[in-house]
Amino acid sequence: MVRERPVGLFVGLCTLDVIQLVDHAPGANEKLTARDQVVAAGGPAANAAVTFAHLGGTARLLTAIGSHPLGVGAKADLHALGVTVTDLAVDSTQPPAVSSVLVTASTGERAVASTNATRHRPTPPDDLDALVAACDIVEFDGHHMELAVAAARAARTAGRTTVFDGGSWKPGTEDLLPFIDVAVCSSDFHPPGTHTPTDTLGFLRAHGVVRSAVTGGANPITWAAPDAEGTVDVPTVRVADTLGAGDVLHGALTHHLARGVGHPTTEDFAAALTAAAAVASRACASFGTRAWMGNRGPR
Repeated sequence: MVRERPVGLFVGLCTLDVIQLVDHAPGANEKLTARDQVVAAGGPAANAAVTFAHLGGTARLLTAIGSHPLGVGAKADLHALGVTVTDLAVDSTQPPAVSSVLVTASTGERAVASTNATRHRPTPPDDLDALVAACDIVEFDGHHMELAVAAARAARTAGRTTVFDGGSWKPGTEDLLPFIDVAVCSSDFHPPGTHTPTDTLGFLRAHGVVRSAVTGGANPITWAAPDAEGTVDVPTVRVADTLGAGDVLHGALTHHLARGVGHPTTEDFAAALTAAAAVASRACASFGTRAWMGNRGPR
């Protein structure tokens, strides 16, 4: 049996991204004209939710944005892309986190400056248990940690599969890991005392994560499970923009895992990684975080 339209809850950061395509990163006091721009909602959890919805799932984002006009714009963008937003900072008039992104046209490399989740510290909503129980799978990006731990604990109680996007090690991550079933981390994710992907996979296993992987850009994804380990090749594409590639990978991974019934097996995990890597590579072949879906969203 396969769920044709799985339901996913995404817990974490939402930003407003201002993305500029440039010939080179400007130096001190240098002004330059960008080739192109995209303005859209961003953040790991938000982009993963957009991907999940685009692939055919029902996506809900649990985050903190606020009622400032910039935040209203971010929520409108997500709504247009099929993501239902539960905003735990709706009474705040402060601007949302804004990510300023420069993408170098010749390489697709990006430079990002953002306040991330420092503006808001959302507390778990009264209906958190119901929100979790209404979904098939829950994904976390490690931001808004108090909220994340509460939602992960509720997911474990409800028997829902949990997925962790480890972009970087953050305070409180050790409290979240015992409630995580699947973790896929970047090579920049360095738990205390770790130096290599093998170290990271061992750390995750020791902290209760059953299936885990470490990505490395265009390099193969290294994964481990209780009964097997291996690598997944990343398809080769002409890279236009690497921004959000990891977010897209996690959204696609979560969607493929959610389409199964029950908690994923090792075979399910490896197959989901392979499918997700293909989607993330496709996203890298175009500028911005929306064009890969067929030019959906504002520009």
